Amino acid sequence: MTAVLIGTLEAMHGAASRIHRNRRRTGFTLIEALVSVAVFMLIGSGLYQSYVATMKAVVLSRLKITASALANEQFEIIRNMPYDDVGIQGGIPDGKVLRTQTLVRDGTTFDVETTIRNVDDPFDGTIGGSPNDLSPADYRLVHIEVVCPTCINFSPVHFTTYVGPRALESASTNGALFVRVFDAAGQPVVGADVHVENNLAVPVIVINDTTDSDGFLKIVDAPPGVGAYEISVSKSGYSSEQTHEAGAPGNPNPTKPHATVAVQQLTQLSFAIDRTSTLNVSSVTDTCTPIGSIDFSLSGAKLIGTSPDVLKYSASHVTDGSGLKTIPTLEWDTYNIAFTDGSYDLSGTIPLLPLTLNPNAAQDFKLIVAPKDPRSVLITVKDGSTQLPLSGASVRLEGPGGYDTTLTTGRGFIRQTDWSGGPGQSSFTDTTHFSISSNIEHANPAGEIRLWGDALSGYATNGYLVSSTFDTGSVSNFHQILWQPQTQPPDTGAESVRFQVATNNDNATWNFRGPDDTENTYYTVANQNISIAHNGDRYFRYKAFLQTASSTWTPSVSDVSFTFTSSCVPPGQVFFTGLNAGDYTLTVSKTGYQNFSDTISVSSNWQKQEVVITP
Repeated sequence: MTAVLIGTLEAMHGAASRIHRNRRRTGFTLIEALVSVAVFMLIGSGLYQSYVATMKAVVLSRLKITASALANEQFEIIRNMPYDDVGIQGGIPDGKVLRTQTLVRDGTTFDVETTIRNVDDPFDGTIGGSPNDLSPADYRLVHIEVVCPTCINFSPVHFTTYVGPRALESASTNGALFVRVFDAAGQPVVGADVHVENNLAVPVIVINDTTDSDGFLKIVDAPPGVGAYEISVSKSGYSSEQTHEAGAPGNPNPTKPHATVAVQQLTQLSFAIDRTSTLNVSSVTDTCTPIGSIDFSLSGAKLIGTSPDVLKYSASHVTDGSGLKTIPTLEWDTYNIAFTDGSYDLSGTIPLLPLTLNPNAAQDFKLIVAPKDPRSVLITVKDGSTQLPLSGASVRLEGPGGYDTTLTTGRGFIRQTDWSGGPGQSSFTDTTHFSISSNIEHANPAGEIRLWGDALSGYATNGYLVSSTFDTGSVSNFHQILWQPQTQPPDTGAESVRFQVATNNDNATWNFRGPDDTENTYYTVANQNISIAHNGDRYFRYKAFLQTASSTWTPSVSDVSFTFTSSCVPPGQVFFTGLNAGDYTLTVSKTGYQNFSDTISVSSNWQKQEVVITP
């Protein structure tokens, strides 16, 4: 048994030796070599990344230590100064310390910014308080910020200390200036940049500082001066506000004149700033067709001066070739538009004017335009209780030359009055064309469709006409279909004029249907409501059916139109064009509201009228 075991072990050892000798002769396979290299690279990369991260941390730590030592060095210099010299050159308090310095330590360049303020400690009262501290400059706060502009991942470091006088304070011959900054909601703005200048002082005072956590910058022990302190307030991404010189040309009576500081008195000024907004203006027709190069001016309601009024914002703009204009960095305000274009009139706005722009907003604003023709009136109807635009109100305008037109607020309309251009036009871009017809006379006379034939030879029994495609410009709701004349000769028989409607969003699928949304019904009464099944579509076609009970009589249609609501139809507004100069009767009515009637005088090429009706 022992001999067999020994023989087996010797055989296994021999086999292992042969395998080892073969491996030594052939080397590693390619796959083994690649796996070994990959493992080595992973281990090496991880070690390298750890080394780099460690070195970065060491470098950053060394920079922080150097910055701290630099700040302590500056503090020691300031503490060893006479107290009267502890101040910023040209600041308050005035002294011998430079506000900004560029210093090199250990081969690294640092920017050092020093801020020094007088502190009115409440232990003995405060200026303007109870008790009133007539010597409010109790001690001084010194703040140092160290920045390394060329260092990677280096955050500015901040250090603060206090420096007090060695002797008791004496009665002050100066005053105090407090600047308060808040936002549109009345909340304090922290870290607002405040720039203060007094060019009447000797030496000139220039202060650049920021507001504290309460939105205040408190300048204690400021030299007195009448209208001497020029103040401006700003912050990155915010609007700005400033004082103005009284009596200056162009703004002689500013609403916020330069500040006055009186001896032992507190002067406090408040400034309102907030995040700026963007206004995205587009100029389009009521079917959303872009109209480029529209001139307009935009003005806010905030004033920086009175008698005469001086607006804080007023600027002229023009939309680009695509009808777009982006106006960035606008302050929150209420804005109005003055339309100055030479070829188009303003037929409405979305939303209504005046436009309220909130802070930190991106507001879309549409100018709905129409060609000049030659006089026009824009009517806006509002609810008396909410002052919101009121859609669905009937607005009738009657005047010289038999003018009598009724429009509905918040609803656009498209009209066709001529078909003499003939068939073949798939999209409605010319009022004299249509798509297809059968047994319909479309050009004799022009501006009318009727059955083919005449009274002598007889008219066709029936015929139809399919309109071109009307594009409302966006997803729409459809309201009424209308046609003229509304009554036909009795000999033509009942329902001699009928219509069906088809809508879609692909401008390709046309299924004509009646008011119950089936193929077997028809619109037989003008001003009939269009089935709500068409709502949510963009493209519209009508199919007119004409028939007669007598070969010597034919029905006729001279006007077809439909009303709709879309994203480019201004709410609560209607636009009357083609007016003559003179007096017009304006009547506004809506179910559930009191009727309104007035006379308006049309004397200019474009004017507007606002009507408020009450429930």
